[in-house]
Amino acid sequence: MGDTKDALSLKSAGTPLLFPPPSSITMDSSLPAKSLLFFTLFLFITTTTSVAAAKYPGRPSPRPRLPSKDKVTRLRFYFHDVQSGKHPTSVTIVQSPSALNSSTGFGQVQMMDNLLTEGPQMTSKQVGRCQGIYALEGQQVLALLMAMNVVFTDGRYNGSTLSIMGRNSVLDKVREIPVVGGTGAFRMARGYAIVRTLWVDSKTRDATAQYDVVVVHRQYVVLAIASP
Repeated sequence: MGDTKDALSLKSAGTPLLFPPPSSITMDSSLPAKSLLFFTLFLFITTTTSVAAAKYPGRPSPRPRLPSKDKVTRLRFYFHDVQSGKHPTSVTIVQSPSALNSSTGFGQVQMMDNLLTEGPQMTSKQVGRCQGIYALEGQQVLALLMAMNVVFTDGRYNGSTLSIMGRNSVLDKVREIPVVGGTGAFRMARGYAIVRTLWVDSKTRDATAQYDVVVVHRQYVVLAIASP
C-alpha cells in the first residue's frame, strides 16, 4: 500500500524475508518488572520439580507432619516445696539486702527441683518434678514470679513437659497461673493452672499446693512415606 513496507515482506537481494533481521528487533522497554519476576520464578519451580522427580523416581515428595484438631487435657498433681532439712528441694540463690528488712521478702530468688505427686502426701506416687525458679516480687504484698517446667516422669506423659510462668499471689485462697508452652505430648500447649495451698509451715516455709491444670495442645499425625 503506497510506500509503506510491512516487516513480513521486506526484501534483501530480491529474496523475501519471512521475519525481520535481528537488528530490527528491539526490546520493549515498557515490559513490566513483575512479568520478568514471574517468568524467573516459573523457571525455578519447574526446574526444581524436574530435578526432584529425576532424583526420586516413583517416590512421593516428603510431607510434613499434619496437626489434627486441638485436644483438651485436664491434670491434677501436688507440688511440695521443701526448704528445710538436709535435702531441701528449694534453695535461695539470691538474697537481696532489702529482703532481710522486708515483710514480703522482696528481691529473694529461689531455685527449685520440687517433687510432684499423685496425692497430697509426699509419700504418694511420684508423677514428676517441678524445676525452675521463683522470685518474691511484691513490696507491699507477698507475691511470687513463677517460671517453672513441669517434667513428667511417669505414666502416659512420661518425658513430656509443661512450661508455667506468671504471678502467684500465695496469700489468695485460689490463684491462676498461665501455661505458656510444652514439649512431647504437650507441643504448642496453652492453658492455665489453678493453684490452692493445702499446707504451709510458717517457720520452715515448707508448703504443699494443689495444681489443677487445663491445657489445650495439638496432636500430630506423621504421614508414612513409602521406601523407594
